[in-house]
Amino acid sequence: MQFRQQALAKLQSPEELDLPVRFARPQGWLTLSVTVVVMAAASVWAVTGSVASTVGAPAILTYGQGSYILQSPVAGQVTAVLAEQGERLPANSPVLKVRTAEGDTIVRTVAAGRVTALAATIGQIISTGANVAAVEKVARAEDPLYATVYVPAENAASIPADAVVDLTVQSVPAQEYGVLRGHVKSVDRSAQSAQSITSFLGDSQLGEQFTKDGRPVAVLVKLDKSPDTKSGYRWSSADGPPFSLTSMTMADASVRLADQRPVDWLLP
Repeated sequence: MQFRQQALAKLQSPEELDLPVRFARPQGWLTLSVTVVVMAAASVWAVTGSVASTVGAPAILTYGQGSYILQSPVAGQVTAVLAEQGERLPANSPVLKVRTAEGDTIVRTVAAGRVTALAATIGQIISTGANVAAVEKVARAEDPLYATVYVPAENAASIPADAVVDLTVQSVPAQEYGVLRGHVKSVDRSAQSAQSITSFLGDSQLGEQFTKDGRPVAVLVKLDKSPDTKSGYRWSSADGPPFSLTSMTMADASVRLADQRPVDWLLP
């Protein structure tokens, strides 16, 4: 009965058409305006914006031409070691003297470089094709260092020319001196085998290490130079480490991939 009386009272009351109708509170209009602005900005960014992504991969500091393994062309006994580890030699320089049945033979460097390892000792019997030394292809002390990054093959196509690369050098405390800066110089589109990496670096252990998760792609990175640092290269810190960098130093690289437009993620 109570509801019936309220309904009858409502029918008997005037329509109150002269009173304004409130569609929304001011707070509601503010919320709606902010929502529209945000949606419009998001739509513009989805069409014109981009998302940067990176890929991490192991790297090693080398000279641009890499290294090679010097092999003995003859079998015999080593009677003299004519080079020292760390010595820089021109092409065709003597490294070993090997006594064979036909007489003494001198094992010489194939190309100019620095001897990074000697595997032969005096008195050792070696066979034809035996590895006797590793030589890094660098002719001058002022030749620049590069970084060779071994990126997973599935990411190679996403690396643009001159892409930014940050290198965390294992011998340099990153918390104190930051990361080494560089840019992509070239991308080798063919996957690297353990043997090809060994031939380039002159180290079979590194060949196995860089291929343990599959055959990677070699990315050559040119290090950014700086006259204001001791190393001669640019770091994320102002001065970088107070010492020079050496080749065959390991690092962890972060390579910036090509920017991706977010709208591509939404469209089929």
